[in-house]
Amino acid sequence: MAKTGVTSSVSAKNKKRILISQPRPESEKSPYFDLERKYDVELVFTPFIKLEGIEPKEFRKQKIDITNYTAVVFTSRNAIDHFFRMCDDMKVSVSQDTKYFCITEAVALYLQKFTLYRKRKVFYGADGTNKSLFDIINKHKENERFMYVCSENQQDNEIVTWLKSHKCDFALAFMYRTISNDIKTVFSKTSYDIICLFTPSGVQSLFDNFPKFKQNGTIMGVFGNNTLKAAEVAGLKLQIKAPIPHVPSMITALDKFLADKKTKTKK
Repeated sequence: MAKTGVTSSVSAKNKKRILISQPRPESEKSPYFDLERKYDVELVFTPFIKLEGIEPKEFRKQKIDITNYTAVVFTSRNAIDHFFRMCDDMKVSVSQDTKYFCITEAVALYLQKFTLYRKRKVFYGADGTNKSLFDIINKHKENERFMYVCSENQQDNEIVTWLKSHKCDFALAFMYRTISNDIKTVFSKTSYDIICLFTPSGVQSLFDNFPKFKQNGTIMGVFGNNTLKAAEVAGLKLQIKAPIPHVPSMITALDKFLADKKTKTKK
C-alpha cells in the first residue's frame, strides 16, 4: 500500500480500497457503484486538482479572436466547459458551422450540453489516443483554422508538436489553469490498494502533496497517454491503463483488473 509519510491503517473488514482522483459521481447509478457491489470493494472519490477559469480580461492578452477560428480541438470536458463559459462572458456568438474535434466519443457527446450535436460538425478519435485524433484532423487541416483549448499549465505537447509539424493553422487558447488540491487528509487515516489518476496534473498533485511518495506495492491506474507519460516520468509502476483496445474507460479497466484478480484468487 502507498507510503506517503503519514500514518496509515487497514480499511474496515479488509475490503480493498480504491482511490478515484475525481469528484464523486452525482448519480448513484454510476457504473463505479456497480463495481463496488460486484467486487465488494470500497471506492473513495477525491479530486486531486481543481480548475480555475481565466477571466476574459486576462484572456484578451492572448490576442485571440475566437470568431476567426473555424474548428475547436477539445481533449477534455473541462475544456468544453471553459470554452463556452468564455464565449458567454465575452458575448461571443459561436458559428453554427464551427467544427469540433474531440479526443474521445465521450468528450464529443458532452458538447450536447452546449450546442446542437450534428455528426457533420463533430469528430472524435476512434480509440482515445492522440494518433486517432490526428487522423481525423489531418483530413480537414487544409480547410480549417484550429483553436486548441487547454489549460495554461497543462497543454498536450504532443498535440502542439503535431499541429506545428503538419503545418496546421492553429492557436493555443488558454482558458483555465490547473491547481493541486490539498489531499493530505485523504491519506492521513487510511491506505489504498489502488489509486487511479486521470490527468498529468493529478500526478503532479500527488507529488506536490507527498514529495517523497513511495508506491510500495500500491496498484496504480492511469487514464490517457499524457497521464501515463507523466506517471512514468515520476517513477510510478503502472498496472492499470486506459484507454487501450477493448478498454475504453477507467471503469472498464478496473472491471477487467478486478475480474482477473478474482479469477487468480480462485485458482
